[in-house]
Amino acid sequence: MTYEQWQLLVDVLAGKEKTPPATGFIIDSPWLPGWFGVSTLDYFTSDAVWLEANRRAIEMFPETMFLPGFWAEYGMCTEPSAFGAKCTFHRNELPFADKIIHQTKDIDRLKVPKPEKDGLNPFVLNRLALNRKEIEKLGHQIRFAVSRGPLNIASFLMGTTEFLTALALEPEPVHRLLRIITDYIIRWLGVQKKYFDTIDGILILDDIVGFLGKADFETFAQPYLKEIFGCLNVTVRFFHNDADGRVCAPYLAGLGVNLFNFSFQHTLAEMREWTGGQVTLLGNIPPRDVLAQGSPEQVRRCVHDTIKGLSDCRRVILSCGGGVPDGVSTENLRAFLDACKEAAL
Repeated sequence: MTYEQWQLLVDVLAGKEKTPPATGFIIDSPWLPGWFGVSTLDYFTSDAVWLEANRRAIEMFPETMFLPGFWAEYGMCTEPSAFGAKCTFHRNELPFADKIIHQTKDIDRLKVPKPEKDGLNPFVLNRLALNRKEIEKLGHQIRFAVSRGPLNIASFLMGTTEFLTALALEPEPVHRLLRIITDYIIRWLGVQKKYFDTIDGILILDDIVGFLGKADFETFAQPYLKEIFGCLNVTVRFFHNDADGRVCAPYLAGLGVNLFNFSFQHTLAEMREWTGGQVTLLGNIPPRDVLAQGSPEQVRRCVHDTIKGLSDCRRVILSCGGGVPDGVSTENLRAFLDACKEAAL
């Protein structure tokens, strides 16, 4: 992010209303390779391709924030790989991490990984380190430490169905697993901050939170997320959950979260009410059905309808309900940004 974009983000989080409204998008490997015209494998394995794809995006759309900005990642494999998960890569599909926990007693074999040495973590750090000067020449800085959340990582290590079943039937080993993963995430975020002194935000992504009821959220998510969001002294504490957001919404401010990206199935007005207006909201048109598959005119209409549903745009960054998916065209993203400008006229 540029200095000006960072200041804009901080202002919006502080409740300052902006005209036109601020816009921002989570962009990573589901969208960038296809949009840039390269294979997913080339994007993951070539520093030059990765850097150029991100550079092209910021130069094509300079008026919006891309979050976290120059995201070095390997799909869902980055964190599970540190625990020893086998990662399968395809040329034009996202990679997948195989589960390593087949029964809860396997949890006792796990140790907290060392992020500077284990799995794909060192590759993430080195990609950013090797490209830092080029990123800064473009006027941008590395602003976020990023990790998948504890339940998300657990679901890859065990399998989603198996993890949720164990959560209900075998809570003690699940807590041991979440303790190990949380300690790892805190280490991982800390290592990123140590490597890059420009970091002043954290981004945690955990859709599995959206599968929990209130009691399970309070037991298995709330305490671990609170630790994670409090582990670094940073200005921006950004949470992504584009599954059901109703359960977690009332707890977000108490967790320390001040920026939330959530499912398009909830309106901005609803989410503002559920969060008590204390959290900046990033959303919220449908990412696949409208931003990717709709016409530019449909995108414009959806943006206008989204804004109409709000009494004001304080603590709102207009976006889609989730990360930018594969297939979003330049024309549709431009239509989105133009509609935001039109709405302010």
